[in-house]
Amino acid sequence: MKNRTLVIGASTNPNRYSNIAIKRLRDKELPVVALGFRKGKVLDVTVDDEQQEYKNIDTVTLYLNPERQEEYYNYIVSLAPRRVIFNPGTENTALVKLLEENKIEAEVACTLVLLSTDQY
Repeated sequence: MKNRTLVIGASTNPNRYSNIAIKRLRDKELPVVALGFRKGKVLDVTVDDEQQEYKNIDTVTLYLNPERQEEYYNYIVSLAPRRVIFNPGTENTALVKLLEENKIEAEVACTLVLLSTDQY
């Protein structure tokens, strides 16, 4: 699968924005992989609880606060995505700087809004 989205901070709780994002991405038939703190499933997407060597990641969309993101810095860079979306509450200048140094686009936006306005 090409141009996959990785949701970091994924939750099986249907009230969480990460869960809603996975469902909306799948509604648009976009390929999705997910990483969270607990294993589970959202629709046909398995939520992994350990970092995986995912291939062909185009977009990483973050649902973790800046403090929790730190353990993922090198991991995200190693995946070499085209862009990382910082959803509301996840803004992180240190990670933005690291991404820019590695030629990865950092976008402060809301995945749900981008999807609903066909700007994803």
